[in-house]
Amino acid sequence: MMTSNALTELKDIIREECITENDAQSSYLGNSGKIIAAPETEDEIVKLLSYANENGKTISVVSGGTKRGYGGITESEDIVLSLRNYRGIIEHTVGDMTVTVKAGTPFKELQDYLAGYNQKVSLDPAWPEDATIGGVIAANDSGPKRLGYGSARDVVIGLRVVYPDGTVIRTGGKVVKNVAGYDMNKLFIGSMGTLGVITEITLKLRPLPKYESLVLLSFPSGDIEQVKAFAVKILDSMMEPVSLELISPMMSEILTGQSSYILAMCFEDVESSVHYQEEFIKKIKPNNSEIQILPQDKAQAFWEHFYRLAPNGKKAKTEQETEASLKVGVVNLDVLKMIQESELLRDSYNLRVEAHGGLGHGLCQINLAGANEDIEAAIYHLRSVAEGLGGYVTIKHLPLSLRQKISVWGEKPSYFFLLDGIKKKIDPNHILNPKRFVGGI
Repeated sequence: MMTSNALTELKDIIREECITENDAQSSYLGNSGKIIAAPETEDEIVKLLSYANENGKTISVVSGGTKRGYGGITESEDIVLSLRNYRGIIEHTVGDMTVTVKAGTPFKELQDYLAGYNQKVSLDPAWPEDATIGGVIAANDSGPKRLGYGSARDVVIGLRVVYPDGTVIRTGGKVVKNVAGYDMNKLFIGSMGTLGVITEITLKLRPLPKYESLVLLSFPSGDIEQVKAFAVKILDSMMEPVSLELISPMMSEILTGQSSYILAMCFEDVESSVHYQEEFIKKIKPNNSEIQILPQDKAQAFWEHFYRLAPNGKKAKTEQETEASLKVGVVNLDVLKMIQESELLRDSYNLRVEAHGGLGHGLCQINLAGANEDIEAAIYHLRSVAEGLGGYVTIKHLPLSLRQKISVWGEKPSYFFLLDGIKKKIDPNHILNPKRFVGGI
């Protein structure tokens, strides 16, 4: 009866064809809802949030759905706010190299559009055809090219956000040189949609590289100290790889057919510069390592395969085996220890483990697949190891039943009172993505 009443009331706010009753609420990943509302305008988003806030209705925000297994401990909220219909380019200033885009725009769709102007957004999230720019920003997502590209916080110039009470605010601006006042963008980037619904994002762009190649340096001996020594040489040199990603043997076998530690070094520049850096790698590589250089088309194909190996909340498996994905942050070269530790999980917990990590930025991603109890034990083990190194483990993908047992974010940080205070000020009724962020915010 409550659902029927809400449906009737929502039809006064949003066009009827944009509202459906959700008969297939998922208990596997959660973050679902009894009603799906897919507004087409910002005004409809404002009215929807105002209605929910005034009537005590909780809202789960979804764009592409790739991150439905990321945070949250409830199966279903009252309303799913889907941004699938709120997509498209709002403004593209080619000369200034900026673009303003609606949050529900698929990341690949945005990149394909910009490629027509020889430009791109310098981010590389997983599943680019499914992930939306709004979801990437809300989760502060990034990939192995973070070494050269930076994170979402480095490319966002401005945001347009709707607060839970329907108030619309703008943070930042639409020009690159925008330094006045507090950087409010950072408040919303990575907040998992718990403070407001991001409707528009203004991004600074960079030109497409003239040429790109990928150098794959494999270490058949498995000597991790040799990998470390080589990585230090690269980081101390004048070379400028866009990625310096260590890939575990199991993941390497999927990508290249060779089961060994592989260091993936991507170079993007004019062709002569790229080839110069390739030659430099050839000269300093360890004697017992093996080198393979992929030209542009094969390098791009490698990355396309790579970005589709992580679990995808939009295409979650619900039978046979459980999937998990962990984001591990440690001091740069401690990535080597985490990747090596992840390899030991294969036998000790009978898991499929695919891991990679950046030796220039300290972030790893460890994908696990196996039985529930083995996944749970492995997460606790990896979190203990990471914390022993002064790092952390965040769970990016996990079934709801396990998220209700294992903290996605780990222990509350010392500054939690600040996050809690901001949430209570902006969303006092806790209607927006409840319990989806640090400490159950």
